[in-house]
Amino acid sequence: MPGMQTTAIPPGPTEGFDLGASEDSLARMRDYFAEFGDIYRVFAPSRGVFNYVINHPDDVKRVLLSNHRNYTKGEGMDRVKILLGNGIMTSEGDFWRRNRRMMQPAFHRRIIDQFTGMIGSVNEKYAERWAAKAARGEAVNVTDDTSELTLEIVLRSIFGVDVDRLEQRMGANPFEVVAKDPNRDLKFAFRFRSLGRLVQDLIEQRRREPSEEHADFLALLMASRDRETDAAMTDRELIDEVLTLIVAGHETTASSLTWTWYLIGSHPETAEALCAEADAQPAVGLEAAEALELTHQVIQESLRLYPPGWLFTRRNLEADELGGFPIAPRTDVFICPYLLHRHPDYWETPEEFRPQRFAGADAEERHRFSYIPFSVGPRHCIGENVAMFEMLVHVQRMCRRFRLTRASSEPIELEAQINLRPRSSLMMTVEAR
Repeated sequence: MPGMQTTAIPPGPTEGFDLGASEDSLARMRDYFAEFGDIYRVFAPSRGVFNYVINHPDDVKRVLLSNHRNYTKGEGMDRVKILLGNGIMTSEGDFWRRNRRMMQPAFHRRIIDQFTGMIGSVNEKYAERWAAKAARGEAVNVTDDTSELTLEIVLRSIFGVDVDRLEQRMGANPFEVVAKDPNRDLKFAFRFRSLGRLVQDLIEQRRREPSEEHADFLALLMASRDRETDAAMTDRELIDEVLTLIVAGHETTASSLTWTWYLIGSHPETAEALCAEADAQPAVGLEAAEALELTHQVIQESLRLYPPGWLFTRRNLEADELGGFPIAPRTDVFICPYLLHRHPDYWETPEEFRPQRFAGADAEERHRFSYIPFSVGPRHCIGENVAMFEMLVHVQRMCRRFRLTRASSEPIELEAQINLRPRSSLMMTVEAR
């Protein structure tokens, strides 16, 4: 824990501000961090309470790991529940622990490795699209294409062969709203929740017509059982978990790939080194993909600089102490990975793109809780290995075939809402190698 303070109240701005409720939250928090340091509090006018912000890895460790049972999800979860229901991203307590245990085997490395062929074929489809654009001298909308690509991968990993059947029956992909509509308002939430009826239909059809051809997440979740009661998930629970996997599995990976291409396209020497590694290691399978050292480091550095989950909250059940200050019960504590990943005490030249910082001694000596792109502790992202596998395969496959450079020199503006995204689409020039 950081050293004890002499006052009972941490510093903070005199004016009130609702953190996370407006687009300038990240800019405000950057200024607050520069002025107030590792812990401060901000009055939230909408709720009439003080929110606390922590930026020290020791305090992050306490909230997310060593004292995690004292913390529940915090401010903003009600809005997410409207979209995702009571899945593992929003649920709490014994219910969350039960469902997390039931879902965990589905994310075993052996299962993830079985998606190798599917992930490769989806990437090949988009590679052909990029090749056609390159031949015509047209720029590629990397933001749109990575969004569509990651959505197709997550849908095929969940529903398998039923994806094609749904498209044939309905004339289009009914889940494409996830990639096509960037808004995450109540209107989107209503449209997305209505897709739960389709998931229900698929569940019922699979029960009527059992088949061994279903080797996907839905099949695994339907077959999972509580180890204490041997009970299966209810249909409502299955639907909430499936919809959670779709949104969480798509949005963070799509944003990460967009930022990764932005950084690759802005650093020609790194791009050439990635091409050389891709040529030398024609990766197939999870283990081979993870052996792509530079590609892995580039993605890690991208996640450091632009973590899609740039802000999250916890609420303590009982009193605690953070940064030497007492924290009253039911206080919302904010953690900002974007700023934690740029903390000058833990990162040398934190604003620079330096993938090599994830190699060798630098990576080994760094504070473990100064880097949390997938969160940490019991509630870390259950799909971390799947997401990394997807990104490694995508970058490796595309670097084998293309050189990508930015089509414009205009600076990229950040859009810090639910996820951290570029405000405008990333357009890139694609050159066949």
